[in-house]
Amino acid sequence: MDEFHIKAEVLMGNEMIRISLAVSFLIAIIIIASLAMRYLFARERTLSRWHSDGDVSAALDSSSPRGWLSAWLFLAGYRSASAPWMFIAAMMGCTVVGFGAAALFLLSGLQGVMERTVVLVPGGVGETFLPVVWVAPWIIGILLVCLPITTVRSARRRRVAMIEQDLPLAMELMATLSEAGLSFDSALLRILKTRLAGRPLASELNLYHADLLAGRPRIQSLRRLSGRIRIGSISILVSALVQAEQMGMGIAKVLRSQADDIRARRRERAIAFANSLPVKRLFPLVICFLPGLFVWTLGPAFVQLFKLTETFTRGGGF
Repeated sequence: MDEFHIKAEVLMGNEMIRISLAVSFLIAIIIIASLAMRYLFARERTLSRWHSDGDVSAALDSSSPRGWLSAWLFLAGYRSASAPWMFIAAMMGCTVVGFGAAALFLLSGLQGVMERTVVLVPGGVGETFLPVVWVAPWIIGILLVCLPITTVRSARRRRVAMIEQDLPLAMELMATLSEAGLSFDSALLRILKTRLAGRPLASELNLYHADLLAGRPRIQSLRRLSGRIRIGSISILVSALVQAEQMGMGIAKVLRSQADDIRARRRERAIAFANSLPVKRLFPLVICFLPGLFVWTLGPAFVQLFKLTETFTRGGGF
């Protein structure tokens, strides 16, 4: 009876630990989600105040965003009128699938099998990994729920990377053509027929050229271009071009200075990325490779040591 009561108390303690971990995990998710929503709303209010003259709203097409979700999808390249509704539907579908996968993980008995497998690790080391096993269904559900968000974020990062990759070459070509005597618009049309065709930067420059053909002023068209992309390099370039347009400066000299500046910033980013690689490689090395090496080399010795310690304690009557 005493052994039965001890086992019952152990099982009850494990259940309480599991419930407390699940509740703590859900509370942490709610807090993180609330902080993220608060950050997004504050960022949207800041951007609306920053562009209080209507440049951002003018920069977006008539079928595009009126709220922070539509603007976020617009900047990532999802510019159809139904993009926000499709994103909300995807979030709801992934939420159902995520919690369904978590429930299936719990009801199929796979968690119990993992618990028994982890507990079999000698020396009581496996019990330290029991919280990870208990939280595993919720982690799977959260990852599936966040799948649409990560997809949009990756699309935005890929779009920014492609624009920043094409911008130095485009500026070099525009500066060279402007110095050869072509106007800004003629140099732009010549560049759009090069290898940039089909790239995000080319599509945005085509929209800029369409604004000019529609009769919009050059300054307003440039600001619309900056509002559609919202990248630091483009904003600096547009500010320089707008200033040159307002002051009547030569566009060739401005393009050359901007091309040199963009190339220097790109070189600095490459140097900073190269210098950060040793630090970035430290975490995968410590977290992923070194534990495997330790288990492979020292694992059998530790197993024998645990067995010897257990035999000694039993023989000593402890």
